[in-house]
Order: sequence, then structure tokens, then C-alpha cells
Amino acid sequence: MVKQQAIDIIIPNYNKAKYLNHCLSSIISQTYKNWKIYLIDDNSIDNSKEILSKYQNFDNINIFILDENKGPAYCRNFGIKNSNSELIAFMDSDDFWPNDKLEKQINVMQKNNYNFTYTDFCFFFNDDLDKKRMTNLPLSYDYTSFLKHSSMSTSSILIKRDILDSIVFKNVNHEDYLFKCDLLRRGVLAQKVEGTYVFYRINKENRSSNKIKNLLSLWTINKTKNNLNFLANLKSIFFIGLNSLKKYGWK
Repeated sequence: MVKQQAIDIIIPNYNKAKYLNHCLSSIISQTYKNWKIYLIDDNSIDNSKEILSKYQNFDNINIFILDENKGPAYCRNFGIKNSNSELIAFMDSDDFWPNDKLEKQINVMQKNNYNFTYTDFCFFFNDDLDKKRMTNLPLSYDYTSFLKHSSMSTSSILIKRDILDSIVFKNVNHEDYLFKCDLLRRGVLAQKVEGTYVFYRINKENRSSNKIKNLLSLWTINKTKNNLNFLANLKSIFFIGLNSLKKYGWK
């Protein structure tokens, strides 16, 4: 029997009104019920606020509307700061979960006393769910292996709050990559939970859709934040690019 530990789910949103209902309904329909959402709207200029107004009266959905655009790192840090549960999950507002994702993940996490877990993800381009493809990620990541692969959907991770200590999301491109590096560099081991996954949308607005820009951003992070020398950085970027090509192709 799974102990009903509370989970805080942090969701930044910027101009993803089209996908918000699907994202939020996939959480509301979870078989595991002890969760709270902290959704931070980053001053969207589409009709996100109209969509979110329908969820204002849910006791376990907390919505914050920012007066100016601050970026995803600020939003995630805001959510962490304003939440308090022992466990933290993250979700991007254009992704969604199968309805047993949390239950399966926390069950494995509790059974094995893991403090950092992730899942595979089922990715698709734009709205073409008919052509979705499943990843087959490594069973675990340490810092060294993550620098060569880096595939870990932020929408899939579930962590214990106490491993964060002073680690926050930093205001850089691919702030989620650096956040995971910061955790893993401390010696934390990330463990994959099999048997569940995340639906991960790739579209033209996604930063990961521009491969060259993506790799240049990771190069900068590796150099300035991870303090990799030239050869170590080159090796990291080569393998990240190769694994991305194998997974997504040229699309």
C-alpha cells in the first residue's frame, strides 16, 4: 500500500493556453490523489488567464499570475518557494501524464527509498499523437553519464525536497539541464521508474526543436557553470548531439 505522501507539482506557463486543459486534466485524473498544483503564469499574452480562471476554485490548485514576464527559472523557483510538501514534481504546461504516472512512480520511490526519480517519455511532434515514439532511457544517471546523454524530461521527475538544499533554477537557456547537473554533481543518483512515462510535446516553439542553438546553449552552460575544460565539453556535446539525433532524427 502506497503511503499517501503529499506531492507539490510545479508548472510554469507562458502562452500555452491551447494545451492547459489537457495538462491539468491529466493531473486531476491521477489515481494518486494527494497532490497540489502550483501553476505560475508568466504574464501570458494569449488566453491562458481565461483558461486558468476555470480552475481558481479547486482547493488543490494554486494559480499565480505574474505582472511581468520572468522566465521559466523564476517561475519554477517561485513554485518551489511557495510550496511545502516533502516531494516535488515538475510539469511543462504543454505536456501531460497517463493517469497512473504518480502512483507508479511514488510506489517505486518509497519501496526503494529513492530521492530522485524520472521516467521514460513518449514524444510526438506538434499535435501528431499518431506518430508518437517512446524513449528507452538508461536505468540511472550520475553526473558523468548525464553529461553524455542529458535525456530526462523535466515533466517526468519526482524528487525529495530535502535534496535541493540551496540548489535553484538559474536564469540561463536550458535552466532545467543545469538544475539536473547541479543535483547530480552533488553525488545524488537519479533512478528511472519503469512502467510509466510522460507525454512530451515537441513543437516549433520548443527550445529543443532548434538543434544547433540547443547545443550551443549546452556548450555555454558546460563551460561557464559546469566548469568543463574544452575536451570534456566537446565530448559532452558530441554525445548529447549523437543521442538526440538517434532519438529524434533530423526533424
